[in-house]
Amino acid sequence: MKKLFALLLAVMMVLSLVACGEEERPTYGAVGEPLVVSFEENSDKSAQEIADLLLKDPNLGFMGMTMAVEEGLLSGFGNAEIKGFKEGVMFGPTIGTIPFIGYVFTLDEGTDVDDFKQTLEENADLRWNICTEADELIVESEGDKVIVIMTPNKFDAEGEVPVYGGDFVDEFESFEEFED
Repeated sequence: MKKLFALLLAVMMVLSLVACGEEERPTYGAVGEPLVVSFEENSDKSAQEIADLLLKDPNLGFMGMTMAVEEGLLSGFGNAEIKGFKEGVMFGPTIGTIPFIGYVFTLDEGTDVDDFKQTLEENADLRWNICTEADELIVESEGDKVIVIMTPNKFDAEGEVPVYGGDFVDEFESFEEFED
């Protein structure tokens, strides 16, 4: 009986060590979380394919676009040169006043994933655009892919981002009053 109890105790200790060894990523807001999940599920695809898929997410309240980027200065990272990737794709809204920008990177073979992520985190500027400021910074990786997203926590019911300093759009239901 003592041997059985000792064996059971040893198994429980091993299982608890395995459980402690798993690193859980943080949970993000209503906009960011589904994007990260989709990124993780599609990390075997190219950066361009992932960016195209992410723009189809129904939680994004805007019409989007993608653009291939090269190493160097990237929007949202101030004067820091972002290097160490062989494929980079920016994805975001076609209208610049929406506080959202995202990138998917496929890293070069010699690039350390954690160092690359740290560079992104240290240089990200949530107020990269003079008129807007994102609420949340997301930097995650899966294999040789890294995603970075600067996003509002949510879009309103109509898919719009709340405007800072008052909602100017709601003040004018239509522009008919300006006709004539």
